[in-house]
Amino acid sequence: MSDSVSLQEITDFTEALAREAGELIRHEREENTLRTDYKHQTELVTHADVMADEFITGTIRERFPHHRILSEETMPDLSQAEELETPLWIVDPIDGTVNYAYGHPQVAVSIAYAEKGKVRVGVVHAPFPGETFRATESEGATLNNQPIRHSGATNPRQSLFATGFPYTKDNLEPLVRRLDAMIHQCRDLRRIGSAALDICWVACGRLDIYYENVSPWDFAAARLIAKEAGATVGHFGEVPEGYPADLYGRDILISAPAVWAPVRSILRTASGYD
Repeated sequence: MSDSVSLQEITDFTEALAREAGELIRHEREENTLRTDYKHQTELVTHADVMADEFITGTIRERFPHHRILSEETMPDLSQAEELETPLWIVDPIDGTVNYAYGHPQVAVSIAYAEKGKVRVGVVHAPFPGETFRATESEGATLNNQPIRHSGATNPRQSLFATGFPYTKDNLEPLVRRLDAMIHQCRDLRRIGSAALDICWVACGRLDIYYENVSPWDFAAARLIAKEAGATVGHFGEVPEGYPADLYGRDILISAPAVWAPVRSILRTASGYD
């Protein structure tokens, strides 16, 4: 363990950090005028995103000065995920920024800790409902300190699924094909607006299936939480050789174990992979 710190200590540090950041963004929305901007001309970002990101990354740097950080707002360099020798923190200060800006409660702080490309600690904190999901590798997953498990769904037709859509709308055809296949072969769709919470909801049984293309900061922490809750985590497409699967965000599929293979087949066929 890096810097002679146990995984349990890392998890406790991560949870405390996520909770503090959650209080910051909650206070910012409830007490101050919301300030928004756009990055890449289409993607909404708020002043609170940047404030929370700077708070989280600054605190990590102070505690672990030799670790690397991959964060959505201030250090979004995806090549960080390919450099495996130094411990890596993966941070999303506000997952669900559009929800945040519109006053919706489905907003989360997501922080993951990885060693050699393997995520070993994950915390997803939703400040508005006051829910904290956490997992340490091989120790199980919890919601507000209570153990959680996947839904146990066995049939896609009786399964509730979630997915999301990108800010840019110039290549929606493959997504629409997948959505059309899933909506016809599953119970129904939920569009929550936060990938981290989608995955945590699979972990605790509120959803049965989640799939999407996302960035590491959106899913790294929640993926471990789902895995530790007994869900099957993987991809319906291929992971490039040598790239850590824990951090590869294209064609993610996370679900109750019994429906994972049939849903993977549905998504592969709809994507033209088979």
